[in-house]
Amino acid sequence: MADQKPALVLHLAAGGEPLLFALSPEESERVSKDLSHFVRTGSVQTVQTTDDSTVAINFSHVAAAYIDDLNRKNKVFGLH
Repeated sequence: MADQKPALVLHLAAGGEPLLFALSPEESERVSKDLSHFVRTGSVQTVQTTDDSTVAINFSHVAAAYIDDLNRKNKVFGLH
């Protein structure tokens, strides 16, 4: 089985293609704990990507956010 490559997937309220941010397993776990709170409150949060970039995300512009595995080839929302 291939190693998991977690990513934060953001669908912006304005539409367009989703934004993907590759995360370490540790950062993925940290972000996923409070992700629904970030979207509900529209807070601004920083995320550390796998390439050591720090990204500030304004969740007030996000319609949907979730953690996904970039290794999955056939993606259907909600199915693994």
